[in-house]
Amino acid sequence: MNQDLSILSLLIHASLPVQLVVLLLVVVSVASWAAIFRKYFSLKRTRALNDEFEREFWSGTSLNELFASAAQNAKLAGPMERIFASGMREYQKLRERNIVDAGTLLDGARRAMRASFQRELDAVEQNLSFLATVGSVSPYVGLFGTVWGIMHAFTGLAALAQVTLSTVAPGIAEALVATAIGLFAAIPAVVAYNRFAREIDKIAIALETYIEEFSNILQRNLSANVAAAATNR
Repeated sequence: MNQDLSILSLLIHASLPVQLVVLLLVVVSVASWAAIFRKYFSLKRTRALNDEFEREFWSGTSLNELFASAAQNAKLAGPMERIFASGMREYQKLRERNIVDAGTLLDGARRAMRASFQRELDAVEQNLSFLATVGSVSPYVGLFGTVWGIMHAFTGLAALAQVTLSTVAPGIAEALVATAIGLFAAIPAVVAYNRFAREIDKIAIALETYIEEFSNILQRNLSANVAAAATNR
C-alpha cells in the first residue's frame, strides 16, 4: 500500500495536540525571523551612527558645537551621541550653578554618561531575550509534540491484530515532524542570538571606551581652566 508521507499530509492527519504544537512553533519561527531582521538592521544603523559621530567628534569640532548639534538631532542621534549629550548637559548645568570644583564637575558628567550608557545598552539589547527563549524552548516544545504523537500512534496500533511497518510509519513520522519544526525554529534563533550578543558586546566596549576618552578631555579642559585662573591671579 502506497501512503503519502509528505510533511503536509502528515500534519493534516496528525492528532490535534500535535497540530497545535506545530502551529505554535511556526508562529514562533515567523516571529523569531522578524526579530532577527529587525535586530540586524537596528545594530547596523547603531554602528553607522556611532562611527559617524566618532569621526565628527575627533575631527576637531568644538564641544559646544557638537552639543548644539546633538540637541537638535536628539531623535535621530545614535547611542554615542546621546551619551555625549547627557554628559555635556550635566556638565553645563553644574557650571551654571557656579560649581567650579573640577572633581565635582567631572563626577557629575561621568554619572550622567553612565546612566545614559545603561539606557542605551538596554535599548540595544531589546528582543535579544526573545531569541534566547526561542532557541532554548522550541526543541522541547517540538519534543512534547513528538512524544504526544508517538503515544497517540501506539494507542491506535493497540486495536490492530497485526502490526507492520506500513502501519507504524505514518504515526511515527507525523510525530517526528514536530521535533523537526522545533529545531527549525530554534537553530536560527540560537545562531542569531550568539552573533548579536557579540555585536552588542563590541558596541558596549566602544561606548565605555568613549566615556573614558571624553572624561579625559573634560578633565584636561578643567585642568587648563584652573591653570589659567591661577595665572590670572
